[in-house]
Amino acid sequence: MAADCILIVEGKTDRERLLKVLAEPVTIYCTYGSYSTEKAEQLALLTEGADEVYLFTDEDEMGIKLRKQLAADLPEALHLHTQKIYGEVARTPLDVLAAILEGAGFAVEYP
Repeated sequence: MAADCILIVEGKTDRERLLKVLAEPVTIYCTYGSYSTEKAEQLALLTEGADEVYLFTDEDEMGIKLRKQLAADLPEALHLHTQKIYGEVARTPLDVLAAILEGAGFAVEYP
């Protein structure tokens, strides 16, 4: 994976869960479930010049809505999805998260 890669997630719990399986340093930004013009501008600045930007939001109503907003403001971002059965990144089993991240080219450690 490129050294300058950014993951955008909804919350702190999502970030902590992903850090358990990532085997490389990755910058992870949280939206904390809310989104505004100010936050969009901040994320645009934070991701400017990044080699790759990934969106990894929950597969529930709020996560899908947030993903659409983020995709409109960060059209170059790639999308990662957990399975609908788990609904949330934070509730997705670690081995499933590792497989999703590995499929996107991240170095992972399987639990």
